[in-house]
Amino acid sequence: MTATTTLTARALLLDMDSTIVNSEAVVERCWRRWAAEQGLPADDVLKVVHGRQGWATMAALLPDRPMELNMADNRRMLAQETADMDGVVPVPGAPAFMDAIAGLPHALVTSADIALSDARMGAAGLAMPSVRITAESVSASKPDPEGFLKGAAELGFAPEDCLVFEDSEAGITAGRAAGMRVVGIGDRATEFAPTAHVRDLTQIRVEALVDGGIAVHVTG
Repeated sequence: MTATTTLTARALLLDMDSTIVNSEAVVERCWRRWAAEQGLPADDVLKVVHGRQGWATMAALLPDRPMELNMADNRRMLAQETADMDGVVPVPGAPAFMDAIAGLPHALVTSADIALSDARMGAAGLAMPSVRITAESVSASKPDPEGFLKGAAELGFAPEDCLVFEDSEAGITAGRAAGMRVVGIGDRATEFAPTAHVRDLTQIRVEALVDGGIAVHVTG
């Protein structure tokens, strides 16, 4: 038996990878190479990469490593990921979801940079939101809430009026720290107690309300 939960908001803040764009294959390829270079177990590395900027992942895994090496590797890996679109596709339901919110206040809040977000959204055939917070926009990576707070501010809404869509521990933690409710997307999100959870975006229906609000109907 399925049940529907309805969450209301004034604006929506969307993570990109594994939330609206399935880039799992290329993320795994790139990080497995990096793990091998560092002599780290790839499965352990893959547990912490999602949602963070690359340098922040490296710092968490190798806390004694000089940050300049992390930043250099981060630049190298961003170039590799931007050149590799093999297997990048929309998350199920993402095209219809993005069409449904096209006229509603929403922003992309991603740990990717501008070039990588352009490439992945393009490969997935998804329209880029007019408001976008990327790695260049912030001084701190998720799980810091800076990105979500900047997204809310650019849209002109209070944090408590925004609803976040996220897949990762870092992203869900960031959304909560920003004072926002979070819809968790995908299996990984179930572990981190989001406000609501769906397998993918086929379980989401968005409705524009007459008072300018947004109703997000979550069926699970």
